[in-house]
Amino acid sequence: SSRPCRRVNPGFQGQLKLYEAMGCAVDSSSALYKRYRLQMLTERYPELQGLPREVFAVDPTSICQTPNTEVLYRCRKCRRALFRSSSVLSHTEGSGPTAFAHKRMMDSAQLCGDGHEKCTSYFTEPVQWMEPALLGVMEGQLLCPKCMSKLGSFSWWGEQCSCGRWVTPAFQIHKSRVDEVRTLPVGNLKAAKT
Repeated sequence: SSRPCRRVNPGFQGQLKLYEAMGCAVDSSSALYKRYRLQMLTERYPELQGLPREVFAVDPTSICQTPNTEVLYRCRKCRRALFRSSSVLSHTEGSGPTAFAHKRMMDSAQLCGDGHEKCTSYFTEPVQWMEPALLGVMEGQLLCPKCMSKLGSFSWWGEQCSCGRWVTPAFQIHKSRVDEVRTLPVGNLKAAKT
């Protein structure tokens, strides 16, 4: 009351909202937490050198081949395992092409779709195989570590999703460049054999 100009730090307010969204517990596997952690990294390491190893998700090729219920994503060209479903960072769907109509030369009426624009890319957390491409660079291409085909792109400043949402930081892999591999539960396999 003695100083009416005092306000709560907006960064602290954001942390409280994140904590509430995670159910009042710190869940390091939450997509919200992973995105927050990546945003804090860009502030703490502006030159993007010497990033901590725990920033990068484990490369699926280095994990022992135990049965896993997670979806595995592989390069469509060479079949190399790239990332797991736990590395995908979901985002709320944007309003489609009209969200960025102010940047286009077309009439905004032509951009209106059916309102159900789908994301054509996966936005992931950084995976260990991406580390050489990410260090010291703010944006660039993501290439398959085995066959060097283009999978997508990354930008620490962010990129636009096809749904119209701006995602920051963005590690974008196009859905058309990868295949989903789902494992069947062992119980269903036995039932199918009989």
